[in-house]
Amino acid sequence: AIRGKSQNTITNYKIDLNLLFKYLDNKDIESIQDVTLQDLHDFIKFCENRGDAKTTRARRVASIKSFFRYLCRIMKLIEVNPASELETPKIEEKNPHYLTLKQSKKLLKSIDGKYKERDYAIITLFLNCGMRLTELTSIDIDKIKGDTLVVVGKGNKERTIYLNDVCISALENYMKVRPNFNTKALFVSERKQRISYRTVQETVKKYLNKAGLDTNTLSTHSLRHTSATLMYKYGKVDIRTLQEILGHKSIATTEIYTHVDDEQL
Repeated sequence: AIRGKSQNTITNYKIDLNLLFKYLDNKDIESIQDVTLQDLHDFIKFCENRGDAKTTRARRVASIKSFFRYLCRIMKLIEVNPASELETPKIEEKNPHYLTLKQSKKLLKSIDGKYKERDYAIITLFLNCGMRLTELTSIDIDKIKGDTLVVVGKGNKERTIYLNDVCISALENYMKVRPNFNTKALFVSERKQRISYRTVQETVKKYLNKAGLDTNTLSTHSLRHTSATLMYKYGKVDIRTLQEILGHKSIATTEIYTHVDDEQL
């Protein structure tokens, strides 16, 4: 609450710390004051041996460092922070996977079925607005005003997204058929409640498959990358504006999109 972290981050930190506590318990370490840097290194090695990806291990290190910093600086429960020298696994920078303009159109054309208006609106918003999965599922009807939409991004920060004509049209078509459930959520499931992350992920995967696109490399998050890449390539959007649109805290995060396209280079 104090640091304003998202629910996703809180859940992941909890998973990481629970795993650490179980590991320490199995090593018969009874008190947090007895934990050493070697114990933490051994834990990260244990995570590597159990098959955790580098990105997962890096997150676990971040959780541990944050936790012990809190115990040492804020709660004063330990005098020496054993995690201060704990190193984060080096993660190779990868260019993001994204769809070309032609593939994006193909994906939109593949949408049909019982929930086609809802699904079309979801994928249209992803492709045009560059929003995160959590931002899309958190949209409330009363947060849409004309051509603007307010979403809750990382760290519970509100962000204004500007809708183009295609998005407005897709939302209007969806609202005509949206069941009149007693919920403020824009996108709803057949269970008459806010659509879940999992449902959106499965929906996107279904249409990626239908369009003949590779679901091993492409995902819901790839649509956010697609939006950013196409804006940069065709929309003549400069990097600072792109940072604002995507809600990136650091410009360094946005800069991956300047390396993505050889034609632009």
